[in-house]
Amino acid sequence: MALTDYDALTFDCYGTLIDWETGITEALRPLTSRLAAPLSQDEVLAAHAVHESTQQLATPTMPYRRLLAVVYRRLSEEWRLPVSQAECEHYGASIGDWPAFPDSPEALAYLKRHYRLVILSNVDDTSFAASNERLGVSFDAICTAEAIGSYKPSLRNFDYLLAHLDRIGIRRNRILHTAQSLFHDHVPAKELGLATCWIDRRRDKPGFGATMDPGPLPETDYRFGSMAELAEAHRTALASA
Repeated sequence: MALTDYDALTFDCYGTLIDWETGITEALRPLTSRLAAPLSQDEVLAAHAVHESTQQLATPTMPYRRLLAVVYRRLSEEWRLPVSQAECEHYGASIGDWPAFPDSPEALAYLKRHYRLVILSNVDDTSFAASNERLGVSFDAICTAEAIGSYKPSLRNFDYLLAHLDRIGIRRNRILHTAQSLFHDHVPAKELGLATCWIDRRRDKPGFGATMDPGPLPETDYRFGSMAELAEAHRTALASA
């Protein structure tokens, strides 16, 4: 299918629209600045990914801001750095401070004129509301881990999304799932037969950053380095249609 053939774009938020790697790195600085042997950003993000993924499996109904507080505690234990509960909770509340990628608001505003836009995110409702202000667009539906009661890559999250969109008249063959994370999004989306668009924000970097290794890389239907590239590809497809 051409880009212009879809009715809805479903988005992961953090890593795709919001620059969570910068947000995580900056919010962890009170902890990482105390390390005797400094770690690279990718080493910090990889450690964070392990603890986040482990905790999401252990406590799938825990709201993300609380889960991040636990992750902060686990990192402090791994690095043998004492922290207070207040520090942990401060990190959990940092999500609203994570910046949007500079191209996200403009690209979303353009795409909103051509698609219904939907969020499927591993986040709690309160934290996403703060991030949404940075994105500056009104989404047609917002499906959070808090509402669903589990975290991606669980297929349960995608089943919830598909059922919700079906109720508002959007069929799965007219959905393009758009995300950065291969682990959280593209592997389960492909398992369910969804078309996917990879926003490869880390295309010039090795490794998987703040996400776990997905194993064998899934095939994606589209691949762009940014939201701006996706919007431009749509403009080109529209002009040639």
